[in-house]
Amino acid sequence: MAHGRGPDGRSSYALLRDAVAGRRRVLDVGCGDGLLLELLAAGPGRQVAGVDLSAAELALARRRPGLDTAPLHTGSADQLPFREGEFDGVVSHMALMLMDGPERVAAEIGRVLAPGGTLAAVLGGGPGEGEAYAAFLRLLRPVLDAAPPGRRLPRLGDRRLRTREGFDAVFGPAGFAPVSWERVPLDLTAPPETVWRTVGCLYDLALLDLATVADLRDRFTAATAPAALPDGRIPCGMTVYVAVARRTG
Repeated sequence: MAHGRGPDGRSSYALLRDAVAGRRRVLDVGCGDGLLLELLAAGPGRQVAGVDLSAAELALARRRPGLDTAPLHTGSADQLPFREGEFDGVVSHMALMLMDGPERVAAEIGRVLAPGGTLAAVLGGGPGEGEAYAAFLRLLRPVLDAAPPGRRLPRLGDRRLRTREGFDAVFGPAGFAPVSWERVPLDLTAPPETVWRTVGCLYDLALLDLATVADLRDRFTAATAPAALPDGRIPCGMTVYVAVARRTG
């Protein structure tokens, strides 16, 4: 998603970076390969840390500038390996809404975030303007329905974290003020290969066999080709929500 841009020209990663501007000790929950952490680490005097379930992703993160000595831990968000009040900023990009036990996650984030600190998260909001993402979801649904049980991922996360009211219901009891909630359309228009990498990263594809994924890709390419722009790029859009909440005490 790094190539996507909102109406003001910023990526979803840049939106989170700017939401914690001025915060000196920032934790990325679900940091993946460290793209957001790299942006954060570029801030002068800032200390960053990350946690992710994937050791392989963290190994990639350690290769990024400014992250070779950052504390990057393999683990889950409901049991963070950090001290109480260790951070004054916590960020999460497209991860919170995929986590089970959101109350435990909220309590842990509240524990490691100092009073007055900022939590900023980008949460998925579904297809936006542009045909490619919506077309991908239409093609994917029957594939998942036809997959044998062993090839299907269980539903991930809690739907409450995709709405303002649900977010407050989860994070309010953990000591957070009412959330600031902004809907941001992202333009992900790009060459066909880039668009496929963007939409094809959904976890639902992880357990499908290679032949099924290859067939899905071929059908997706054929379905979106008629919409190609004169320069060959494929229109693609996605909606995200940017949630920012302050730890009150």
